[in-house]
Amino acid sequence: QVQLRESGGGAVQSGGSLRLSCAVSGFTASAYCMGWFRQAPGKERQGVSCISWSGGTTDYADSVKGRFTISRDNTKNTMYLQMNSLKPEDTAMYYCAAGRRWGLTKSAFDYWGQGTQVVVSS
Repeated sequence: QVQLRESGGGAVQSGGSLRLSCAVSGFTASAYCMGWFRQAPGKERQGVSCISWSGGTTDYADSVKGRFTISRDNTKNTMYLQMNSLKPEDTAMYYCAAGRRWGLTKSAFDYWGQGTQVVVSS
């Protein structure tokens, strides 16, 4: 059974940092591209960042470039999102996802986690 499990969310003040983790099971994570998405209340789920199976290629939404860093450790079947200089507009439920196609769009991903909440206060 394919499972993706996020952790690391929480509440921080503006300017703070959080590190999200996504542990995968039920498939070999190295065979997939993986990504992070977020969804704020009343808004569409949007892509934040994605990383190729080797970790050699990454992509970021313009809104997080220079502040967020995606990485993965295939030996641990785990992906990470280091979030620095957090802003109130980063507040959202964050989801990890895995797929066989490249692209920071929902349609590129086949498997999804349940999400972890991030709240940034001003």
